[in-house]
Amino acid sequence: MHRKLLIIFSSALLLTLALVAVLGIRSLWAGPTADSVEADSVEADSVDRDYSDELPRIDPIEPEDALATLNVAAGFRAELVAAEPLVTDPVAIAFDANGRIFVAEMRGYSEDSDKNLGRIRVLEDTDGDGRCDTSRILVDGLSWPTAITCYDGGVFVGAAPDILYFKDTTGDGKADVRKVVFTGFGRNNVQGLLNTFKWGMDNRIHGTTSTSRAAVVPGKDHPAAGSDAVSDKPLILHGRDFAIEPRSLSIQPTSGGGQHGISFNAWGEKFVCANSNHIQFILFEDHYLARNPYLATPSTRAMIAADGPQADVFRTSPVEPWRIVRTRLRVKGLVPGPVEGGGTAAGYFTGSTGVTIYRGDAWPRKYDGWAIIGDVGSNLVHRKRLQRNGVSYIAHRVDEKSEFVSSIDTWFRPVQFANAPDGSIYIVDMYREVIEHPDSLHPVIKKHLDLTSGRNRGRIYRIVPDGFERRRASGLGQADTPRLVSTLAHPNGWHRETAARLLYERRDRRAIPPLEALSHEASGAPGRIRALWALDGLEALSPEILLPRLDDRSPRVREHAVRLAGRVAHDSPAVREKLFGLVQDDDLRVRYQLAFTLGELNDPRRYQTLAQILRRDGSDRHVHVAVRSSLVTGSGAVLAELMQDRAFCHSEGSLELIGELAAQIGKQQRPDDVADLIHGLASLSPDEEKVSTAVIVGLALAPGSPLHERIDGVTGGRAKELIDAIVKKAADQAINGQAPQTKRIAAVYELQLGDFTEHRDLFAQLLEATQPAEIQSAALETLAKFDHPEVADLLLERWTGLSPRLRNTASDVLFSKSLWLAQLLDRIQRGSIQVADLDPGRWKLLASHPDENLRAQAESLFEGAAFSGRAEVLSEYGRALEIDGDVSRGKAAFKKVCAACHKLEAIGHEIGPNLAAMRNRGAEAILVNVIDPQREVNPQYLNYLVITNDGRQLSGMIGSETATSVNLVRAENKTDTVLRIDIDQMRSTGLSLMPEGVEKEIDVQTMADLIKYLQTVE
Repeated sequence: MHRKLLIIFSSALLLTLALVAVLGIRSLWAGPTADSVEADSVEADSVDRDYSDELPRIDPIEPEDALATLNVAAGFRAELVAAEPLVTDPVAIAFDANGRIFVAEMRGYSEDSDKNLGRIRVLEDTDGDGRCDTSRILVDGLSWPTAITCYDGGVFVGAAPDILYFKDTTGDGKADVRKVVFTGFGRNNVQGLLNTFKWGMDNRIHGTTSTSRAAVVPGKDHPAAGSDAVSDKPLILHGRDFAIEPRSLSIQPTSGGGQHGISFNAWGEKFVCANSNHIQFILFEDHYLARNPYLATPSTRAMIAADGPQADVFRTSPVEPWRIVRTRLRVKGLVPGPVEGGGTAAGYFTGSTGVTIYRGDAWPRKYDGWAIIGDVGSNLVHRKRLQRNGVSYIAHRVDEKSEFVSSIDTWFRPVQFANAPDGSIYIVDMYREVIEHPDSLHPVIKKHLDLTSGRNRGRIYRIVPDGFERRRASGLGQADTPRLVSTLAHPNGWHRETAARLLYERRDRRAIPPLEALSHEASGAPGRIRALWALDGLEALSPEILLPRLDDRSPRVREHAVRLAGRVAHDSPAVREKLFGLVQDDDLRVRYQLAFTLGELNDPRRYQTLAQILRRDGSDRHVHVAVRSSLVTGSGAVLAELMQDRAFCHSEGSLELIGELAAQIGKQQRPDDVADLIHGLASLSPDEEKVSTAVIVGLALAPGSPLHERIDGVTGGRAKELIDAIVKKAADQAINGQAPQTKRIAAVYELQLGDFTEHRDLFAQLLEATQPAEIQSAALETLAKFDHPEVADLLLERWTGLSPRLRNTASDVLFSKSLWLAQLLDRIQRGSIQVADLDPGRWKLLASHPDENLRAQAESLFEGAAFSGRAEVLSEYGRALEIDGDVSRGKAAFKKVCAACHKLEAIGHEIGPNLAAMRNRGAEAILVNVIDPQREVNPQYLNYLVITNDGRQLSGMIGSETATSVNLVRAENKTDTVLRIDIDQMRSTGLSLMPEGVEKEIDVQTMADLIKYLQTVE
């Protein structure tokens, strides 16, 4: 292995030196490391110093020499399709039906949004040699265009805040139709704008909202603009994406939440990515969840990379000089921002873009369905092989210690990809000297850079296999209807997708008979699926055509047939009968989709079928979501049936599901469901205590009417008897030091059913320092469920005995209710608790508290307090960089201090950034990020405040958002999932989830140990 790596490195080095010698590339290498720069530096670092000698500019490589800078995996090669001056600053491309390339050019990146330099360009290869030779500007004067797709002879373009439509109807090459169809997309982050328009299987244009979010309303040229039929309420897209039906120009939210890039595979399944989470799978669609406002769900996105979201990457390019200088200045605290220690910020995903699933027919067959992802900061293209894992996937790295494509040229910026008409993958290379958010560049460095450098450059490549033979242009734009129908079965995904779009645009009813024939005659499953959706787009999908596909030999065809069946089942007893029979289907994805589709049927048999699905697949949490989405009504009927199934009640995950259904019934209070639950409880045998307890606890979790009233309503007045029995057993178990800790924790949570006053002494015992930290933490979380004023008294009495980490949890509890918070502030004012005991971020949170008196009191306390500034603490702990650390002690420190939010070597919780990547960033980076977490906060890890309708205040990082709920994540992976119907206010605090003040838990030597450990973890 070492010999192989040496050969790889030597080859890259020789190639680089050859390019320097032959091409005369100035400053290709980024210069010395941060350590050597520091050693050679004569003038002291400061924000007033001139760094021009350390910040040489890096010259671009001309297009004719660019291919020599690319390292492409064996069996493939890169071809140049287009380059400047034919194209500049491309960030997105779309092919029209004749293979012409429409390009969104973001020439205003990154600070010139007001100059409206963006353009839409059309490229064409007129001589068929594979390289574009003509170019024309269709549209100019745009601000930050980032998305494009073809439709009806024109293009939809995303240029925040707008989605526009352009079309050339005169043939002069210029768009004479220019319409603003939607507006309201955010522009607060140049690297988080709406992007990536894709034609979906469902005949809609899908797009990514990204991190800038949106409050979407019809644009001035929307057909319904100004109409009374249009709601004044904007479509809020936070953590969700969108889809546009292009005929009616209606827009709906969709599941998503990635940053830059979405893609569908051959089965219409959706994948997204984010800067530090390079491949994610969308588990279910938003519209299913929206049916049931009582359904609180986990994220719709699954992180599927086997090597972790922020996985290693292997760049061949050097690190830019400005990154090295910025690192040194950040280490010294002279400029703000996260440290890129050791002179390098490389080695892991930090700028993943453009996730694309290969659906072509030019590469060898085994690559079908593989994922392609770029990393613009590391000048490379990564690939992954996807393996089915239940209803989701696992994505495995393919290239060992290398990448699919990498460049030694730091200007190479692969921002997007596209499945092309020729069956290959196209790479969209923005080709920029600097890719960086301008706010992350301090003026002392920024004045030596040119953030416009590359505005006159750009490249588009194709990646083809060895022996590739170029096919002629498709000419689908001139194809007649029979040809378009037959093309739906083409082996190349671009052909299938384009033919589907054209059929939808033309609305030619003569397509219906051949589509019906193709739906069962196409040899490949993708063709049969496309035929079904094309019929649906023509509003011609009949039960007679769909019914045989519910029995199709391909499980993927059956899955799509089940999805479409909701449209025709109301008028077809035969389709309904077949759907109910599919509960026995051998394929999990078919049964999963069936659980969603059953929610669209008005047939009482659906409850029994949903219960059958849970009996078979109840251990799968995703199946729970699918079933519950379909239980707007009928939760009681399903729960009553499941409670009679002893095998189910003793299966994995069953008690959790029973509790969730009971909670919905308790909150929803539908008489039929309550009656069914009463019947189910009454029929339980005495030895099914765990089941009845799960029901009672579930009801307790449902806010609304008083607990006893809710339980009396479903137990025939036996509330006190049942609750007393549960609480007594829980109290005995909670304090039993000989019981397994997991059972003790579960018992502590059950104490919320009891009366706080009766169990005050018990909670006091559970908070003693002799109790395990996990027991104390569970006790604190349970205390948050009560409304009694003496809860705060208990916590404040025990305050001095709590560890710093538990004090943070106790602070969460005290801050959750204004009454308790007032008691905390009174104690601080009297001096029995110190201001410094609280994370400074808490005080910043109080500055915007809704209670005016609490705000004023906090302000007076804060002004008189003496805080150690982060710079002062950082200076003191800087000594840790000069001390030898111990790995074993560092691992223990990690478990104690960091494991609440980070995971390494199977220890801890994967909430915050991947600390394994820190080994590439140097000791200084670790120190600064631990001591000063607020220096520069990644929006992904911002803390949010949610105020509920009953006055509770919850905080945490937004783990996910859906149509019905928001999931807040806190330390130790503890979560609060809040239904949207229960939210009064939600806002960002502007602060990192990670609190300040870790120095309260570790000394300088322990910090050195922690740094040593983090630098050695593989």
